[in-house]
Amino acid sequence: MSSESKPRSYWADQTGDLRARLAASVPAEELKRLHRRRPLMHFLVLGWQFLLLFGGGAIAWRASEWWIWLPAALVVGFTVFNFTVMLHEVVHELVFGAGGHPGYRALRHLYAFPSGISATQFTRWHLDHHAQLGDAEADPKRHWLSPKRNARWFKALYLTPALIPIYFRAARNETASYPDEVRRAIARERRLTVAGHLAILAALIAAGGFFAAFKAYLVPVFLVFPVAFTVNRLGQHYDIEPGNPALWGSVLRPSRFWDVAFLWSAYHLEHHYFPRVPFYNLRALHFLLRPFFEEVGARPTSYGRLLWQWFVQNRAPHTDWRKPAESAV
Repeated sequence: MSSESKPRSYWADQTGDLRARLAASVPAEELKRLHRRRPLMHFLVLGWQFLLLFGGGAIAWRASEWWIWLPAALVVGFTVFNFTVMLHEVVHELVFGAGGHPGYRALRHLYAFPSGISATQFTRWHLDHHAQLGDAEADPKRHWLSPKRNARWFKALYLTPALIPIYFRAARNETASYPDEVRRAIARERRLTVAGHLAILAALIAAGGFFAAFKAYLVPVFLVFPVAFTVNRLGQHYDIEPGNPALWGSVLRPSRFWDVAFLWSAYHLEHHYFPRVPFYNLRALHFLLRPFFEEVGARPTSYGRLLWQWFVQNRAPHTDWRKPAESAV
């Protein structure tokens, strides 16, 4: 789809009244406080991610007992995913006190590398997603990445290494509409990222053998990352009320575990309401929005419930899961 065929912003066109109601639902001083960026907090989170990445990787590398290396590999895999959450903060310029800071360029590439994505592609893709939320075609994540076949076996592929070609095929389809210079930048970044990952894998095999590389690299990147990605995405825009822009996303019950495991990205609808609030303030924003959620009829859910509805009840994406399920496929 060409960029010219997309509306200015489907989300903005559909949510004028909603945005006014949201602004009135949170005290102005509280909202101002929640929008404040704290670079130190961001970099403390980054240090924590590096500790998990390299500490967990070292444990998985050295341990021979599966009950030691497998949990460590799980931590590494979720951390690889969380670098995309860190990248998300950079895309919205939520790190430094002022927009346009020169540090954003370096952070974009640093955070994109662990998952193997292009920083330029992710930035364009994600900002288009925000602008076109609610439009089944103009929103690139919904149009290209959401399963078009509502079958359990097909959905299950997203939990496996098959996610990688699925994602890159979706990104390639959307990228085809971009200007030539943007496509060249994306291709260059992908080549460098793939080369970097191959070099890391080769170095790990050379230093410790295939099994060490399998535990510390292949399991986290190819087996754990797809699970983290898919579970996180289930909590975004799959269970929605299509006719109600206030509920074009799921409201997840607050969970300290998922705050840690997903770096507060479970508060995804809250983020779409107020995209300039840094991730470490989204939990507080959720509680301030509780009266608004009750007013609009939001039903808090959990990842466990979403997984049950997605796989067992075989619910279709971007539909209202409160309604009776249609016949399963």
